[in-house]
Amino acid sequence: MKKQPEITDKTRQAFISVFCDLYSQKPIEKISIQEIANKSGYNRSTFYQYFTDIYELLDYVEESILKSIKEEMASRELSTHNFQDALQCLENTEEISVLKALLGDYGSVHFLERLKREIPFERLIVDLPTNDILTPYLIEFYISTLMSMFRLWIRNGKDLSSEELVKLIDSLFANGITPFHIFGTVNKE
Repeated sequence: MKKQPEITDKTRQAFISVFCDLYSQKPIEKISIQEIANKSGYNRSTFYQYFTDIYELLDYVEESILKSIKEEMASRELSTHNFQDALQCLENTEEISVLKALLGDYGSVHFLERLKREIPFERLIVDLPTNDILTPYLIEFYISTLMSMFRLWIRNGKDLSSEELVKLIDSLFANGITPFHIFGTVNKE
């Protein structure tokens, strides 16, 4: 007897949701299949019908979110404010809780590196020399800074609007922190 696709998707999604919730709270090494199964309302054997282990589940989650982000970016024609477009692509993914887990305190550096490698963030940087020896360093600085700011923004519950975040990042790239920091006090512009 075949299971109905919506039941299969619902069960898989339950495992993913519980896993992401747990992964937001503790390292993957501390998460057990039994814990995922119990919190999902299924037994361990049901988990094994979908995933061979926690690391396959993690890989599935990473692949899904990368595919979703790539599709979102491909569906847009990037404007002149490329970072804001990319931020909206990340923000608009349906799996924001998944992204929060993957980029959170216990998320892996491996995923962050995959995200930087597989998503064409370098398109966001205009007017960089393409043959300069410093170019890869400048791109890495730019992308790493953007990802760190995005991670902090997600961890802080999006306490700034996306427009405010973009304005802050633009200002930091253009002027550094000096305009915000004067003699031990923060200047609120």
